[in-house]
Order: sequence, then C-alpha cells, then structure tokens
Amino acid sequence: MIALEQVEAMIKSKLPNSTVQVQDLGGGDHLQAIVISSEFEGKTLVKQHQMVYSAVKEAMDTEVIHALALKTYTPLEWEKANQVA
Repeated sequence: MIALEQVEAMIKSKLPNSTVQVQDLGGGDHLQAIVISSEFEGKTLVKQHQMVYSAVKEAMDTEVIHALALKTYTPLEWEKANQVA
C-alpha cells in the first residue's frame, strides 16, 4: 500500500506548481487523482494523462498502484468546471 501523500509528491515532482488531490477508491491500490496544471495548456487529454502516468510509472509497474483514475485540468478549465451557475 502507498500513502496518498506519496502519490501526490510523485505527481508534483514531474509537474511542479500543480495542484493534486489523491483519493483512495478502495483497498489502498485503486486511486483517483485530480491534477490541475498549467503544463496541460495546449495538450490533448491523452497527453495530459500520459504526463501524469509517467510520474507514477514505477509504482504502477510494481503494482503498488493497481489502478489510477485521472481527471486533469488546466487552471482555466478547473475554474470553469467549478463555477456555480
């Protein structure tokens, strides 16, 4: 099992100045991460996810993390997604 803070630190090491929220979806090895980074600007969703997966590759290769659901946003997308209508 891996600490959520460790996963957050792994992602932030590859995406400095990002905002990262990691949740345990069950069993300690099924996780969800919300990542907000200006480095996602102009990149496809697939590329954004590849950037995050590269940060946690070792933990996933050794099955410390079995599954990682991702939600990635640029700061502007995050702001728009959280506006109250």
